[in-house]
Amino acid sequence: MTRHSPFCSSSINRRGFLRTGAFALGGLSLADVLQARATAGRERTDTAVILLYLHGGPSHLETYDLKPNAPIEYRSVFDPIRTNVPGIDVCEHLPMHARIADKFALIRSVRHTMTSHTDGGIEVLTGKTPTRPDPTSTSSSEHPDIGSHTSRARGYGPDIMPPYVAIPSRLYMITPTYLGAHCGPLNAGDPSQPNYRLNSANLPVGVDLQRLDDRRALRNRFDSLRRNLDINGQFEGTDQFRSIALQMVTSRQVSEAFDIQRESPTLRDRYGRDIWGQGCLLARRLAEAGTAVISLMINTPQVGPEFTNWDDHILNAMRPGHFGSYMSVRLPYYDRALSALIEDIYMRGLDRKIMVVAMGEFGRTPRLSSNASGTGRDHWPDAMSVLVSGGGLRMGQVIGATNSRGEYPTQRMLSPKDVLATMYQHLGIDPRHAWLDHTGRPQAILTDGAPIAELG
Repeated sequence: MTRHSPFCSSSINRRGFLRTGAFALGGLSLADVLQARATAGRERTDTAVILLYLHGGPSHLETYDLKPNAPIEYRSVFDPIRTNVPGIDVCEHLPMHARIADKFALIRSVRHTMTSHTDGGIEVLTGKTPTRPDPTSTSSSEHPDIGSHTSRARGYGPDIMPPYVAIPSRLYMITPTYLGAHCGPLNAGDPSQPNYRLNSANLPVGVDLQRLDDRRALRNRFDSLRRNLDINGQFEGTDQFRSIALQMVTSRQVSEAFDIQRESPTLRDRYGRDIWGQGCLLARRLAEAGTAVISLMINTPQVGPEFTNWDDHILNAMRPGHFGSYMSVRLPYYDRALSALIEDIYMRGLDRKIMVVAMGEFGRTPRLSSNASGTGRDHWPDAMSVLVSGGGLRMGQVIGATNSRGEYPTQRMLSPKDVLATMYQHLGIDPRHAWLDHTGRPQAILTDGAPIAELG
């Protein structure tokens, strides 16, 4: 749900400033903000990852791994179309993908073993298998995800750009756990909303920190805010926290990065004015401005059942009938937004700086399921497809393959850890590095997995 900002102009009243502090705390807090600043003092890798997290698990057979020659109870319900790279086919509802296949790579052989949404999400986002699988999909991660690890490792730069931003909000199953709340994402809200710059995650433009009125009152209010939120000693160093928060809420660069209205109407139309398109456009702006990891999880049931997520099976009461009818509505939005993002990144010469990854928590069952309520595909972690673009990697290729029915990898079987290792490599982070958890034990970012050599 979109959270509206208190800012209605470039001026800051006391009430609005207090709310801004609370907003900043959602992704800032401080015990380690100083440590993050110290980290930023070291040489920083100026790279970014934009992760389109396709919550619900998109069917690989209806997107990137169609099996037109399989038996009818297995084959895709859609037809494949050729792309501008010979030998690479994609779904007929992805025609804009087809025109830019030379700018992405498809990995068709990723698999793991977690069958519920939360556990699958934890597996692909953290690289750690849950110790106690939860079939109800209500648990939270025991380990941080790639955004939180990156936030801890790279910290805030001298321009105070947040290192980790979630559009419109954080990935629900992930917490920063032992890294601390400050390593969680800043929730950006829905950039497709009218006047997003004023009503969502925007910060005021061009306020001179040295000219803020009534600084003593502002200081007192920040101290009060800190005391109210200082649970379990989570916030330390009030003076340093105040400095970081003030700088962030008065940063012109941060404000401009979130100001999506600075883009031309033509480009905004190319991305699409919906949350898919404007989310991808905001992600590009943030990555260009210095944010290291931007996640997008588009889950908008208020728009319609076809947009709720990618959970297209017959047991979903929200989508009775044939799952293909919902995918045929959803896929064009995804096609337009992702293809616009990839084209925009390459056109601006950002394809070495920014790596785009599109993946869900698993694939879908190769064999179609049907009953009186409809037809669909159920959860299937044994085979899933992942799209990668940019990052200075080798594009225009397919890595790995599944068998003739799309059931299991038969060539170059990979795990989510390998995908994450590739992302960490791009971000300049050693995935073997270990942080201390709450008990003082070292926890490696990844315990195994290696960058995918074919992409290098």
